[in-house]
This record gives sequence, C-alpha cells and structure tokens, in this order.
Amino acid sequence: MGMVAMTYKLNPDADVEDINTDAIAEYVRGLANDVYDVQSVEIKPLAFGLKFVQVHVVMNDGPGLTDEFESLMSAKEGVGEIEVLSMGLL
Repeated sequence: MGMVAMTYKLNPDADVEDINTDAIAEYVRGLANDVYDVQSVEIKPLAFGLKFVQVHVVMNDGPGLTDEFESLMSAKEGVGEIEVLSMGLL
C-alpha cells in the first residue's frame, strides 16, 4: 500500500463569529498519529481580515482514510468548507 500526500484548505464557517484560527490550527496539529502524519499547518490570509488554515498531511492510501481525516477536521467549531488543494501519491 502506498502513501498519499494531501493539502487541505480549511475555510472559516460563515455562521460562526470570531473564529480562532490559532485554535483550529492547534487542534489539527493534535490529529497527528500513526495513521495521519500532519506535516505542516499554516494560517494564511483570505480576504478582509479573514484567515484560513492550510494543512499538509501524509497518510496511507487506504479506503476511507481521507474521508475520516476530513470528518475529524470538520468536527472543530469554526471550520466551514474543506477544500482539497492537492493530492498525490508518494
């Protein structure tokens, strides 16, 4: 089984006021384990003072693993839409 590298863009939830992107970034860093190697988490400007969190993670190329990781990330309050910016096999 190979490995897959994913880069995600975690957009802020439009329904939540005062989103703490630092707390979201810290939460995502904490998702690192034997399955998910969270290699980088960056806070980047979006527009008009809003920010998004960019996540780079490497995981096994197994069925359902990407969906599970996306569900874990979306469980954090303040996380809105999750976009896949890039995906590649290693």
